[in-house]
Amino acid sequence: MVPLIIFGLIVILAVIVMLRTIRVIQQGLVGVVKRLGQFHSVRNPGVTFLIPFVDTMELVDMRETPRTGDRQDVITKDNVSVVVNATIFSQVVDPRMALFSVSNYVLAVDQLSRTTLRAVFGEMTLDECLSQREQINARLQMQMESVTDKWGVRINRVEILDIVPPQQVLNAMALQKQADQEKRAAILTSEGQQQSQINVAEGQKQAQIKQAEGDRQSQILRAEGQKQAQILEAEGRAQAIGNIYGAINAGNPTPELIAVLQLDTMRQFATSPNSKIIVPMEAAGILGAAQALRSVLDEVPSANGNKRSDGGGPSSPRRV
Repeated sequence: MVPLIIFGLIVILAVIVMLRTIRVIQQGLVGVVKRLGQFHSVRNPGVTFLIPFVDTMELVDMRETPRTGDRQDVITKDNVSVVVNATIFSQVVDPRMALFSVSNYVLAVDQLSRTTLRAVFGEMTLDECLSQREQINARLQMQMESVTDKWGVRINRVEILDIVPPQQVLNAMALQKQADQEKRAAILTSEGQQQSQINVAEGQKQAQIKQAEGDRQSQILRAEGQKQAQILEAEGRAQAIGNIYGAINAGNPTPELIAVLQLDTMRQFATSPNSKIIVPMEAAGILGAAQALRSVLDEVPSANGNKRSDGGGPSSPRRV
């Protein structure tokens, strides 16, 4: 029995020695080897060998790790309490410093993010916190990197997940948003009405311009027509007068014929319905022509051989 027990102990010891000697490191991790309690080396992913009972190895995750913190209350610059939650994307770049510069780098990054978050929000008002998330992320990352660089940890980025103001502030913001929307709607409505009135006025202006141009063109055409008509009428009168004058000259009119024509014209004036009769300045000449015509008629012998009279005796008055 004793040899079997000794053999079993040897086998168990050999297995323990093999396990402590041969180690496998997964991809994305590195092993930090300590020999007799002091830093010795950093082993890359793959199979590595250690000295049993002398070397110890601790694995460090070198991948980027997102760490979402708990929701916490912070007070802004204008004394408004808001609930904030952020996600920190960190990565170990120096495993030796991550293990030996700080006792627990994961806990240290979490606590640092909390204090930095309170400090950044305490320097900003509520409106700035709600409208400047990109600036908050950049400031958080910059302030945290200044501390984590000596831990061998790099802060790749910071993302603010939630910023929740108190319910009273939310109600006030909702009312403000509604008022702003109503204001914008009223502005857009007034601008639409203004544009509509401008378009209507512009259309009326164009219509009046077109109408004025049409009236102007119509007046021009009407004036040209009247001008042409007057020219034709004047030409017709000139031609008629020329014809009459030519006919009169061709007929060799005597003073007696001219007197008859003048008397006929005066008769037409007298029988016209006009309320006023214009007597020409040549009325004395017309009377003289009538007297000459009378003397001519008196010289014409009548049928019985006597001079023509007005039906009376020699002393009876004569009429023209």
